[in-house]
Amino acid sequence: MKERSIPEATVGRLPVYLRALVEIAEHGPTTISSENLAAAAGVNSAKVRKDLSYLGSYGTRGVGYDVAYLIHQVRRELGLTQDWPVLIAGAGNLGHALSKYKGFGARGFRIVALVDVLPGVLGQRLGGISVEHVDDLPAIVRREDVAIGVICTPAPAAQDVADRMVTAGIRSILNFAPAMIVVPEHVSVRKVDLSIELQILAYYEQRKAALATVRDGRARRDLQPVPS
Repeated sequence: MKERSIPEATVGRLPVYLRALVEIAEHGPTTISSENLAAAAGVNSAKVRKDLSYLGSYGTRGVGYDVAYLIHQVRRELGLTQDWPVLIAGAGNLGHALSKYKGFGARGFRIVALVDVLPGVLGQRLGGISVEHVDDLPAIVRREDVAIGVICTPAPAAQDVADRMVTAGIRSILNFAPAMIVVPEHVSVRKVDLSIELQILAYYEQRKAALATVRDGRARRDLQPVPS
C-alpha cells in the first residue's frame, strides 16, 4: 500500500478538528457541515474540506460529515487507536502536574515513568508512579516500551536528557524546557515554550492598547466644537 503524504500543517490541525468533533458529539449532532466544523476549529471551510480529503473523507453534499466516523478517521490517522507509553524527565512542578493529568489517558497516552536526578524526589510516587533515576532510563524504556519522551527539566539539562532519550531508543520527544535541543534526523521533536507564547500575546496586547489610544484620540477630536 502506497503511503499517503499529509502536509505538516494539516497534521497540526487534525488534533484541533478532533477536539471540536468530540465536543460536538457530546452535544448530540450526528452530522456536521464543513462550515460548522470550520467555525468550531477556527479555520475556513475550504481548508477543512482540503484537510479532510487527505483522510479520504469528502462528506455528503447537503448532509455533511458523519461525526462519529470522522472522529474515528482522525483518531486513526493520528495514531490514537492504540496506546502510547510516555516517559517524563523532570519531576518538578510541571512534570508532577503532567503525571497527574487524567486527560492523557482518554486520548491514548499513558504516563508510565518519571525520571529525575534529585535525591529529594527519587523514590517518591507522583501520579501513582515512582520517580526513578535518569541513569536507569535505558532499562526503563525497554521495560515500559516507551514511545514518547517528555522533557520537563531546567534548560541546562535539556540537551543531556534528550541525548539520553535518543540513546535509549526514544524517537519522539516533547520538549517543555526553555532550550533548543539537537537530535538526529530520525527523531521527531515538538517544542512547547510558554514564555514565547506569552511574549506573542504581549505583542498583541500592546497593539490593541496602541489602537485603543488612537481611537480615543480621534473620538476626542471629533467631539471638539467646530470654530464658527
